[in-house]
Amino acid sequence: MSVASPPAIRVVGLRKSYGSLVAVNGIDFEVAVGEVFGLLGPNGAGKTTTVEILEGYRRPDVGTVSVLGCDPIRDAVRLRPRMGVMLQEGGLYPGLTPREVLDLFSNYYEDPEDPDDLLTVVGLESSQQTPVRRLSGGSRQKLSLAAALMGKPEILFLDEPTGGMDPHARATTWELLRERSARGTTVVLTTHAMDEAEQLCDRVAIMAGGRLAAIGTPHELTQQVDVAELWFATAPGLDSSTLARVMETSPDAVSEERPGEYLVRVPATPARIAALANFLAERDLTLRALHAGRRSLEDVFLQITAEEPA
Repeated sequence: MSVASPPAIRVVGLRKSYGSLVAVNGIDFEVAVGEVFGLLGPNGAGKTTTVEILEGYRRPDVGTVSVLGCDPIRDAVRLRPRMGVMLQEGGLYPGLTPREVLDLFSNYYEDPEDPDDLLTVVGLESSQQTPVRRLSGGSRQKLSLAAALMGKPEILFLDEPTGGMDPHARATTWELLRERSARGTTVVLTTHAMDEAEQLCDRVAIMAGGRLAAIGTPHELTQQVDVAELWFATAPGLDSSTLARVMETSPDAVSEERPGEYLVRVPATPARIAALANFLAERDLTLRALHAGRRSLEDVFLQITAEEPA
């Protein structure tokens, strides 16, 4: 009989206040080894405080926290060589080149990655002799990620990891993180990019007002918020009254959100979808996109955080 491995992170009853401000208000969650876990929430939700406690930079007021089986404060000397931390900005030396930064960081670990390999992995070979202060925002993020990976960490904490990156660099970074996760590295990231969380994370936790408002896979969360509406894109300027009649609803249930993008607030039954297809076919119009009865993670995030008290 197999025994389940302990989680990479276990948080129980975590609370942290700054004077009268309750930043984290009694949250509980676990993160499995090798999981990509997203911590989401609006500004002031308690994400940064939670992550700083996990990293050992802040002491909780109440509750217990375990990271790789260690207390982040009491066992800091033993835990920190096993962690990689990537800040949203800062932490680099503006006068050094990427190669010099990674050479410096390699001296912090007993068994570091090869700096040349990391420069290749994150796509900075051509910029390795450019001073950090002259790098673009996206390139500085790549360097921060490389520095976080230098010690072959068992757990990675990433703050807005693809901020400032172009689409190609984002996709490359996502693939790198998936590959590290498949090798057993646990990844905890905070991001305001909901598409990033939806595409990259195995599970996400949404914080609001210091509380854990929701947790689950992106698919689970988007399925929980089922909506009676149908959204589609085609040519602009459709007559709303005619469209409402075809969709068997009232004209006030039909709106053109943006030119060529329509929202119909009705249950998306097969009959209505078929009627819409016939309506467009009769007018020789192309259906460019169709979403029915399911919200994106961004929609769910906005709804959940709007419902939670501040």
